[in-house]
Amino acid sequence: MTTHATPEADVIVVGAGPGGSAAAYHLASRGLDVLLLEKTRFPREKVCGDGLTPRAVAQLLKMGVDTSEAAGWIRNRGLRVVADDIAIELDWPTLQDFPAYGLTRTRLDFDQILADRAVAAGAELRCGVKVTAPVFDLAGRVCGVTAVADGEHVTYRAPLVIAADGVSGRLALALGLKRDEKRPMGVAVRQYYKSAAKHDDEYLESWLSLRTAAEPDVLQPGYGWIFGLGDGRVNAGLGVLNSSEGYGKTDYRALLRDWLANTPEEWGLADEANADGPVRGAALPMGFNRTPHYSRGLMLVGDSGGMVNPFNGEGIAYAVEAGEVAAAVVADALRARSVPRREAVLRTYADRMDDLWGSYYRMGGIFSHLIGKPTVMRLCTEHGLKRPALMRVVLKLLANLTDRPGRDTADRIVNGMRIVTPSLGRAHVRLASFTERRV
Repeated sequence: MTTHATPEADVIVVGAGPGGSAAAYHLASRGLDVLLLEKTRFPREKVCGDGLTPRAVAQLLKMGVDTSEAAGWIRNRGLRVVADDIAIELDWPTLQDFPAYGLTRTRLDFDQILADRAVAAGAELRCGVKVTAPVFDLAGRVCGVTAVADGEHVTYRAPLVIAADGVSGRLALALGLKRDEKRPMGVAVRQYYKSAAKHDDEYLESWLSLRTAAEPDVLQPGYGWIFGLGDGRVNAGLGVLNSSEGYGKTDYRALLRDWLANTPEEWGLADEANADGPVRGAALPMGFNRTPHYSRGLMLVGDSGGMVNPFNGEGIAYAVEAGEVAAAVVADALRARSVPRREAVLRTYADRMDDLWGSYYRMGGIFSHLIGKPTVMRLCTEHGLKRPALMRVVLKLLANLTDRPGRDTADRIVNGMRIVTPSLGRAHVRLASFTERRV
């Protein structure tokens, strides 16, 4: 194998998932020279629920993505929450800042759609490039990455690197940015099933009480989902939080099969003959469980920075939104006339992310801890689902969908909760930045 250096770019983005492609799109749209590196080739499978809330849809529209049914997207009108014999349908709220519909689409081609938007904006996409480590300058600052591409060792150089390399956080770990074990973490498994009865459901369906035929009186750990894909299939899966006693002790694939075996026969989910592909699983890094989000020339976006929503396990909306914020900060920083000034601007990224979601994720951490307890979950489902007005507030909270300032009582309640909830992220970020400068 040989080693050589490629021409420089203004920014290197590692990972062409939703966050990386969004960052590349917004950077290129600002006229920057962007190199987007992806280890796999499209199309590719990714473990995901394949459901998008209006928050995610808003970001796709900003990127100019055609979300029409003619383009292969399936719209949904809200969330159906199911707990044993109780079910309530909650339409997405009508808001100024977000559309009133969600979407479903499999990750098989979803990521490529966003990567293509980045390329259309001017980014250079290179697939089959496995990034192995960051490159440091004499000051200990990241100035590029090493990678393996087509059997060769390659060095790519740029004054800034955005790590959108997923939950493994290879680049972040190289800078000593480890996962905070006290923050929420989840695991999810999913499988596709053929289902004529459920594939065109108008609602995303969330199950808060998982039970099996073998132990009908036992509330199993986690929550489940059934999302119609509109093509004759559904995405059926479940997630378990690390606050649950069953976390790390449960055979999640077996639990998925046992739960689905207890669903109505006409749905077709109890028959393994209707399964379309294997059960796949993935980790869900939640609640900013890796910080700071900027350090020494490396910026974290999406799963690498633990940006999954602890309330509902949603990651795509936050990865794409973070990509937009990162691009804005980088564009401002690269206009700075000195390295110290550029660094000062880049460090504002961590504060901006904390301002956006720090308090909200703090609440989510408390929420995830509480619902990991079966007694608390049972109380919530038995009493909460019988109160539609309360559940509409809960929907806005779980999906992070409010107007600011609030237009109705639900908005004011949720936004008020944000204000009174302290954010530990800002203090942590400042301490880390201070320590970094001292070192």
